[in-house]
Amino acid sequence: MLPFETPRLFVLFISFLLGVCIDYFYDSSGIHSAACTFIGFFRYFVLKYFSPRDGYEVGLKPTIRDMGINWFLNYTAILIFSHHFLLFYLEVFRFSEFFSTLLRIILSSMGTFGLVYLINLLIYNNQKKA
Repeated sequence: MLPFETPRLFVLFISFLLGVCIDYFYDSSGIHSAACTFIGFFRYFVLKYFSPRDGYEVGLKPTIRDMGINWFLNYTAILIFSHHFLLFYLEVFRFSEFFSTLLRIILSSMGTFGLVYLINLLIYNNQKKA
């Protein structure tokens, strides 16, 4: 969970690097790099859409503790679904299996969302707020 003030170019670089690492170990020829880089790019627009009227405070992170449960649910659900949508359709690369792939996207997004929510609760709720 990168802070809100993290520069966009750094987010893109980290996203691409993470995707390349996943592609290297899964031997998946760039689909994870593309999906992760897309999320790094799309994150800015999602944050801008959900931003408070006065903007984000310096040092805040997109966590349940800092932003609240509703904001966190919307933010993570959009990013996770977008990532999985691009990843799975790049993997299949045809529309003849549109509905079966969409079902995989929905189920995988729900599982990933559950893990992200659980990890966020375990890690960020145990830390003291400064």
